[in-house]
Amino acid sequence: METTHLEGIQQLRGLINRGDVAMLCTIHEDHIRSRPMATSDIDEEGNIWFFTDEHSHTTQQLNKNHRITLSYSDHLNGIYLCLNGSASVVKDKNKMEKLFNAVAYEFFPKGLDDPKIALLKVEPKHAEYWDSRDNTMVNFIGILGSSLTEHLQAHISHKEIDL
Repeated sequence: METTHLEGIQQLRGLINRGDVAMLCTIHEDHIRSRPMATSDIDEEGNIWFFTDEHSHTTQQLNKNHRITLSYSDHLNGIYLCLNGSASVVKDKNKMEKLFNAVAYEFFPKGLDDPKIALLKVEPKHAEYWDSRDNTMVNFIGILGSSLTEHLQAHISHKEIDL
């Protein structure tokens, strides 16, 4: 069954929470650069928001190539998410006021008066996630007598979402 755009956004919003840390991957010259980013919001349209320094290496890389990959890992619950899309730097004071919190304050102690503060807007185009909540260590021990691949395929749900 094909997922609609709205259903895809709802699935994403169910997998990502405010404060979750994502690894943001950008393209820098001939290689990929990654860095952790704290999620500030995922809006009704499925855009994911982060605070950033307007003059950082990240924003410089995005000015040259807006394509990104984001990955989230929830090891405790066995959920893994990878998103591909594009990112842009946004200087929207109203949006920043709405999203500013204690995590953002750690990086921008001057608050919204910091001239470097900006938002990073990620527009996901495609997402994949793996849900292995039923695959506990007890199940892992049971693999010893069987094929690892067959066991993992039986216990891990893998889905793709086009947005």
